[in-house]
Amino acid sequence: MKDSIFETFHVESAANNVINLEVPLGPLTRALKSALNATSAQIRLTKKDGIPLLVLTIATASPSNNRSVVPKGTEEEDGNGAQSEDSFDDEERETIITQEVPIRVLVPDVVAGLHEPQTREPDVHIILPPLAQLKSVSDRFTRVALAESRSGTGNAATRTRLDLAANMHGCLKMSIKTDAMSICSVWTDLSNPELDPSQVAGGEVGLAEHPSTRMKQLGSADGRSEEGWASVQIDGKDWGKVMSVGRLGGRVIACECASPTV
Repeated sequence: MKDSIFETFHVESAANNVINLEVPLGPLTRALKSALNATSAQIRLTKKDGIPLLVLTIATASPSNNRSVVPKGTEEEDGNGAQSEDSFDDEERETIITQEVPIRVLVPDVVAGLHEPQTREPDVHIILPPLAQLKSVSDRFTRVALAESRSGTGNAATRTRLDLAANMHGCLKMSIKTDAMSICSVWTDLSNPELDPSQVAGGEVGLAEHPSTRMKQLGSADGRSEEGWASVQIDGKDWGKVMSVGRLGGRVIACECASPTV
């Protein structure tokens, strides 16, 4: 990972040259966006007034038109008999931009207590459609439900719940249902990536008994079958925030579990 991001890097610490940081994604994203057209960029960990910072130093080049008068001896004479020619030289001027991102340095004892949440194996795993498109649909569903609640025609719930379902035949379904309406969008021809046996408990045998393998025997690629769907309920506003990662990358993998809704 580090080789694909940095041309050169140097990390030195008393903890086996490992430094763990807690970085706010909003300020970091804004800082990185300012480096999109940079000729070079450098990021370093430092302190300012006792506050740890990630400092991004960005060099950008912008054209600068300089008008100069150069003696040529081949053009028309001026009043003193000197001959000259007006010329324009295009030069690039380097601009340095510095972005500071406040961060928190995590001590090893704190990091040791961090771990991924324990979840069971997913029934379905699928690659989502373009996130901007998915976010647009989910935001529209959420707005419609909220508008209905405010008008008094539906259940005035404080949170809007979306139903998200997928199968192992490339189908994704998003829907919302209230007292007065029911709307649904279905995507087909998506991809269900194959699992790596080395990443599944039990290897080849574990993969053969994996929930997603069993789900492949159910449902259909046109999304019309009632079988083979794994579904969850999600908060509409929170899901919209998750979909905002599409500004950084266009695709993510979603795992759907046929577990009780929360």
